[in-house]
Order: sequence, then structure tokens, then C-alpha cells
Amino acid sequence: MSIDYFLKRLLWAVPTLFGVAVVVFVLVRVVPGDPIAMMLPPGATADDVGRLRALYGLDAPIAKQFLVWMGDVVRGNFGASISLRDGVASLVLSRLPATLELVIVAVVVACALAAAAAIGAVYFRGRWPEFVVDGATGLVLAIPDFLWGLLFVLILGVLLPLLPISGRIDPTLDFNPATGFYLAEALLRLHWTALADLARHILLPALALALPLAAALTRVLKGSLIEAMNQDYVTLVRVKGYSRSRTLWRVALRNALIPTVTLTGVQFSFLIGGTVLIEYIFSYPGIGNLAIAAVNQRDLPLIQGLVLTFAVLFILTNLIVDMAYSVLNPKVRQS
Repeated sequence: MSIDYFLKRLLWAVPTLFGVAVVVFVLVRVVPGDPIAMMLPPGATADDVGRLRALYGLDAPIAKQFLVWMGDVVRGNFGASISLRDGVASLVLSRLPATLELVIVAVVVACALAAAAAIGAVYFRGRWPEFVVDGATGLVLAIPDFLWGLLFVLILGVLLPLLPISGRIDPTLDFNPATGFYLAEALLRLHWTALADLARHILLPALALALPLAAALTRVLKGSLIEAMNQDYVTLVRVKGYSRSRTLWRVALRNALIPTVTLTGVQFSFLIGGTVLIEYIFSYPGIGNLAIAAVNQRDLPLIQGLVLTFAVLFILTNLIVDMAYSVLNPKVRQS
């Protein structure tokens, strides 16, 4: 794949984001409820409501509101949150690292579980480990991530209080991060106490997100490995003396990873959206939890900023997946 291809993809992202902006801007304004009325006390007068609506620009026609908002967005100004009285950009950027760390940890856990399960199932094909993996993936896929979260809270947080079920870090811990990426910073600073506490807090929400993804990846990777093991080039390396395990790891796995990487990239985008319920269940301070608060308060500027953030993350993830796909597949690089 050439650089021109990726530049074209980036250019196509502009009308995509514009379409998302139009849809979300219109939808949040046709939903019943007045965010201004929710901000004012019961005894507020009509003049009070009018002044506040004028302050946030909600007294203008929708078309004019949209043009003003888009002009501000192009300049990097996403407006101010109605409920939190702070800039939307600063609110989103302060919460985004927590969500990204949660999703990245979930993907790493899911990939590790899927690789171990799929390779084990193919290595012991036709024997009991394969049947255990198939049964486990079916069971895990039948339970959505938010239900896994509730089960973890009930079992590991209440009945057997082994792990924390709320927050991101112990507030009494002596750790003052300079960025929002707590895990990365604790690791770089070799702050083992903070790293251990962060790992304990992130484990359950990450595992709740990871399990359904791990089950899906296991099925895809297992099918790809079985198909690869039946190819002529694999038979050739087996004739050359490669063991079954070496053939799996060194030969078949590389080609089997192509559809798995594609699915992982697509699911990464969906995981970011899936964090909404998980973060709410575990009181995790990410953009998912912020999105629920914004919807509850009908905070129009904040909702618009969050939706655009999700759209940008989705587009960037797909672009990275394309790049990874071209690295793994030489035919794509040559086209």
C-alpha cells in the first residue's frame, strides 16, 4: 500500500466526520427535554431561561447553531459543557487516557487468551482440550460484557472481596502522575506500588471487556490455523522435519493472523463504545462514564464532543488496521 492510499483515506475521513457531526447535532436537539431548564432552580423566570439560552447560543435557529459550532470545532473549540461548566475539549482529553488504557489492556488480555486457546485447540485437535475450548467460547459469547462486569462485581467484589470494584487508583496512594496515562507513567517511573494498585483496579473492567472479544478471536484464529495447517506449504515444512508445535508457531500462525488482526482492529473501535456500561458499572473515570453523565444531564456540547471523539478513534483504528494488514500480507503491499 502506498502513502497516497493512506492520504486518500485521511481525506475521506473529513466528509465522514462532517456527516457524523450533522447527525449528532440534529438528533440531540430533537430529543425531548431542555438542558437549560435542568440547570436552573424551580423558581427561575422565563427571562432567566432566555438569558441562559442566549449565553449558550441555543436561542438561534438550528442551522445557525450548527454553522457556529462547526466554525468553532475547526478552530479547535468544542464549546463548554452546560452541566460541568468546563471546556468540552479539556473534559474529554482528561478522561480519554483512562479509557484508552482500559481498552488497550482489554485487547492485550483478549489476544493472549485467544492465542493460547486457539493454538491449544489446534494442537490437540480432536481431543478433549479442543472440546473444552469450543464449549468455553460458546459460553463466553453468550454472556455480554456488561453482564460479566456485574458478575465480577458480585463475586469478586462483594462475596469474595479480592479486587477493587470502583475507581482507577487508591486516592490515598502517593502517586502524582503528570499525564492521564497512569499505567504507562507508573511503569516508566518504576513506581511498583502504583503499578500494582492500578493493575488491581483495571483488571476486572478489562477482563469484562476482554472475555467476549477473546472468545470471538479464538474462533477466528482457530479456523484460520486449521485452514493454514492444511495448506501445501505447511505439509512441505513438516516433511523437512518441523515439529507440529514449531509449524504452528513459526509457519501457520503468521498467515492465520491476518483475519484475526482485522477483527481485532474492528473490535477495538467497538470496545471503546462498549466501555460506556463497563465504566459506569465499575465507576471508572473514562469517557464512557462521562458520556452517561452527559446524556443524563442532556449536555448538548459535551455529547457532541464525545460523539466526534468516538468517530475519530474509529477512523484512526481502521487506518491502523489497514497498515497492519499490509505489513502481514505481502500481496497487499505490492498492490
